Amino acid sequence: MRTFSPSGKDIPRDWYVVDADGMTLGRLATRVASVLRGKHKPTYTPNLDMGDHVIVLNADRVRLTGNKADAKAYHHHSGFPGGLRSVPFTRQMQRSSAKVVEAAVRGMLPKNSLGRTMLGKLKVYPGAEHPHAAQQPQPLPDHVMKG
Repeated sequence: MRTFSPSGKDIPRDWYVVDADGMTLGRLATRVASVLRGKHKPTYTPNLDMGDHVIVLNADRVRLTGNKADAKAYHHHSGFPGGLRSVPFTRQMQRSSAKVVEAAVRGMLPKNSLGRTMLGKLKVYPGAEHPHAAQQPQPLPDHVMKG
């Protein structure tokens, strides 16, 4: 019997929607990253993009535990000497709460072209509305959300 190795045309892509209202940022990000990688599927292959599309709603209502809301900061560098810029978590949530969720999920995906492809299947919206009704997204199953 030969081992089944899926190819691009064999991978079914589903659409899932997650409501982030009141969820902890890290716990939300780990579960979303797992679905984006496809680890919830029995045909999971580490070197292929097996994942599904994920829509995250209410990103502006995500929370952090403990003192992290005051201590956490997002850094980026311009590439020039002294070009480090830091933005506190609270200000980043005011500017773009979607970028907070995207950054958390990005950190849990592979750091290569495969990870960038997986991140392209993530759609994050600060409110409860999304323009993907035509894809008929389903709520993410509890067995995936509970770990």
